Amino acid sequence: MQNLTLTWQTAGTASVVLLASAYAVGRGGRRPGVSAVMREAGALLGLFALWQLVGHLSVMSTDHALDRATWIHRTERTLGLPDEVAWQRAVLPHHWLMTASNYYYATMHFGVMLVLLLWVFVRHRPYYAWLRTTVVLTTAACLVVQFLPVAPPRMLPEAGFVDVAVQYGQSVYGGAVGGVVPDQLSAMPSVHVAWCVIVAVAVIRVWDSPWRWLVLLHPLVTVFVVVVTANHFWADGVVAVGLLLVAYLVQYAWNGWAPTPLPGRRNAPVAAAAAERERSSARR
Repeated sequence: MQNLTLTWQTAGTASVVLLASAYAVGRGGRRPGVSAVMREAGALLGLFALWQLVGHLSVMSTDHALDRATWIHRTERTLGLPDEVAWQRAVLPHHWLMTASNYYYATMHFGVMLVLLLWVFVRHRPYYAWLRTTVVLTTAACLVVQFLPVAPPRMLPEAGFVDVAVQYGQSVYGGAVGGVVPDQLSAMPSVHVAWCVIVAVAVIRVWDSPWRWLVLLHPLVTVFVVVVTANHFWADGVVAVGLLLVAYLVQYAWNGWAPTPLPGRRNAPVAAAAAERERSSARR
């Protein structure tokens, strides 16, 4: 599988270009909508570039990264958590499921989040700042932890794990440095898990359709995928969700929970604009 991930250099350059373009387009109040889209896209690409860069900077000691992964696995077994090796072995005989899991891991992490951000920005703008702040705070917290290198389970073949992405030619990681791919040492915490939970919470909070509960399948499938592909331990996901909860608490302490929807959430932006026009007319 071709690496579908932007390098930090490419993402950083694109971020600078978009932010500069947003400033130029929005200068003097021209095309504020286009400027806002460029600004938000540039900011998110900048965050992604930082995440990629941290993956490279975290290569401080390969031996210690592997030791930490071994310790996590051993601790999970001591606590009685389900063994990720057993989960992977149960799926390995099913080639189609393993292949699908590799593709899901490679594509849905970014794809679903980008679709969510665009959907909320266009259709539910009052919620966008809350969602964006959640993504930024959670990802930034994960980046801080990821400066401490931790190897993923797939780098522990002696424990029984199999690097199925390499085995099936579906690895999304680049060339190795000293025998180790740098980005692979940022397994703790799992940003995949953090983001999929953000997606589920946002859709349930923002949308008023009874179909919104189907979004819970995304975190369930994501957790299954990161485990059976040996990309993350259970602990990686637990720590990620813990950081997400801290991000929610910080936002609640600062601004309260997400904006309270008006009756008929999908019409909330229109209703808010109408209310503002009425207030302006009354003042005149």
